[in-house]
Parts: sequence; C-alpha cells; structure tokens
Amino acid sequence: MHKPLALTLACALMLAGCGGWKQSRINPSNWFGSSAPAEAPVAENTNPLLPQDSNARGIFARPEPKDTTVLAGQITEMRIERTASGAIIYATAIASRQGAYDVVLRPADSSEEGVLSLDFRVVYPETSTATGSEFSRTIHAARTVTNQDLAGIRTVRVNGAQNARESRRR
Repeated sequence: MHKPLALTLACALMLAGCGGWKQSRINPSNWFGSSAPAEAPVAENTNPLLPQDSNARGIFARPEPKDTTVLAGQITEMRIERTASGAIIYATAIASRQGAYDVVLRPADSSEEGVLSLDFRVVYPETSTATGSEFSRTIHAARTVTNQDLAGIRTVRVNGAQNARESRRR
C-alpha cells in the first residue's frame, strides 16, 4: 500500500511542477498573441465565385479583341417605345457599304447632363464590298434602358458618322 501511495504522490508533485506549461514559451499555443478585433476592408458588390484579379484569366484565355467598330453612315430613324420596366430605343441607319454586321447601340462619352448619347456602331468585312442600294445597306439596332437609367434623362441622342437624331421627353 505504501508503494502505490508513494507513486501517486510522486506523480502528483511532478504534475504540479508542470503547472507553468500554459504560460511557457515552449508551449506552441503561446507562440502568437491572443486575437484582437481588427477592421477588415469591405469590398462592395463582389461575387466570391469570381476571381478579383482581372489579369487572372488563365493560361488558355485569349487576349481581349480589338474594337474594330465604326459609326454607321447616316441615321434615318429613331423611336422610343415605353415598356413596363423602362424603354426600348430603336434606330435605323444606312451603312456606307454592304455587309455591315455586329450592329450595336453603344453608350457614348457625353458630358451633357440629362442626355443619353448612344453611338450606332457597326463592323464591316475586311474585304471590299459593293456599295449597293440604300435598301440593301439599311441596318436596324435596338437597346433596352431601365426606368432607373431614364430617371434623369431628358434627351436621347443616337450618333452616326454623318448625322445624329435625338428625341426629347414631353
């Protein structure tokens, strides 16, 4: 009975001597200080599924294509039709030559307040094409605009190479 009691007493004393382990520098849990609250930068409108770095496109990604669009020749018609969610801007133009494709109404850089300025842009084939009749060169484009985008807009302008057409709010 004396041996187990002596062994238990020796183990208890040895364990009591190790009580400083929690504050010891040898303890790996003490290598870094305790955590403290810190302000983290908040990113606005970010999608966690998309990479943040715009250059991180991957090794198989193609370079950005060059903008080969030009302004359409002459704007012949423009109309705006209201919808429940905003408006649709329709424009008709006559291209300088046949074969125009990839027709788009693209927002233009405009410093005028209350004016929505759109460029009627097209892409022509690299090879030369015939001029043809006006009917064969007529092209159409449309663009939707939301009510939020129209909130401060009083005038909508569509620009072409030779002219521009605009419509004002009544």
